[in-house]
Amino acid sequence: MDRYPPFGFVRAVPIASSGNMTGESISNIATALVVGGGIGGMATAISLAERGVTVDLVDLDPEWRVYGAGITITGPTLRAYRRLGMLDEIKHKGAITSKTRLFRYDGTHMLDLDEPVIEEGLPATGGIMRPVLHHIMQKRVRELEIPVRLGLTVDALENVQGGVDVRFSDRTARRYDLVVGADSVFSRVRDLAFAHMGPAQPTGQGCWRISIRKPPGLDMGEFFLGHANPCGITACGPDTVYMWMLTPHVERDSHMDDEELFVTLKALLADFGGNAGWIRDNMTREDWINYRPLAAALQPRDWFNGRIVLVGDAVHATTPHLASGAGMAVESGIVLAEELARAGDVESALRAYQERRFDRCRDVIETSVAVGRLQLEHGDPQVHAKMLEGALGRLNQPF
Repeated sequence: MDRYPPFGFVRAVPIASSGNMTGESISNIATALVVGGGIGGMATAISLAERGVTVDLVDLDPEWRVYGAGITITGPTLRAYRRLGMLDEIKHKGAITSKTRLFRYDGTHMLDLDEPVIEEGLPATGGIMRPVLHHIMQKRVRELEIPVRLGLTVDALENVQGGVDVRFSDRTARRYDLVVGADSVFSRVRDLAFAHMGPAQPTGQGCWRISIRKPPGLDMGEFFLGHANPCGITACGPDTVYMWMLTPHVERDSHMDDEELFVTLKALLADFGGNAGWIRDNMTREDWINYRPLAAALQPRDWFNGRIVLVGDAVHATTPHLASGAGMAVESGIVLAEELARAGDVESALRAYQERRFDRCRDVIETSVAVGRLQLEHGDPQVHAKMLEGALGRLNQPF
């Protein structure tokens, strides 16, 4: 097989980061393929390229789009983005706050969760629209001259001495020193190379999201608890928020159309006060509304097979209860590059990456699923609040 692919393959030159990335070079691999151009895939590609690895990035979407409402950026997630040198742009284009306010569903204030600053100069928490975050990351990918090939995935992977032979869905074939599967909870790489793993399992809940203008006076994130359908609001810019709501998932014969999404979410908010009630009363059919069932999985070890390794939702898919799915994916991409730079051989690096990530990801997934179970059982909102507070405190620890 040809050693280097013929589609604009450019050797990436390490570029100084404005974050805390050490920039140590990786000497045990020269080339890498990252499958999946989402948050985890881009974080991995950027982290490898900044350390001198020649990276290819492929994504199945021919237009490399991202859909979705906002995304909550916790302190640990902001710390990870700082390591990628993106913190200033996220602060400029998103919204930054210092605490999260908890209410009963009727609008009665319960308590404020102070969000500690976990590093000097690092904001406590915030939010940003998901398409804006993707554009920030895509910009960095282009700055590093990482070739991106769209409308493409992998059809076959074979470990060979010192690398992986890859056959793409367009029938081309190339060899890389490392292949990273960052291709979502439905990972093609996982299906091809990790027979001991399986699909993420439904949790019994579904998540509603709406993007809408900011309610007057909202100045921090808000959670509304004590209802069968808890919800929360995250500021994502000067005038924009997104609201999420978690409900028991009911299997349907068909997807809801825009009208049904609007009418159903409005009805689900009937009991709510405070800013959740304001959103119910002011939402329009022009606001973006989405619903999807939730699933989660911590895949069993090993997370690598020869020179093939998984990151992000492909190996540690979680639910949104701790607002940490994106943060975990970014952290994994950074840790993978760090261990490759640190270890003398690739297998030791991949094992070290796995061991650094396994328990942290397990904590996030198990706590998120437990919070969801409590919600389905209509558990005590004070217990819910304490579970969130404890888990977020543990996430503040270094990764």
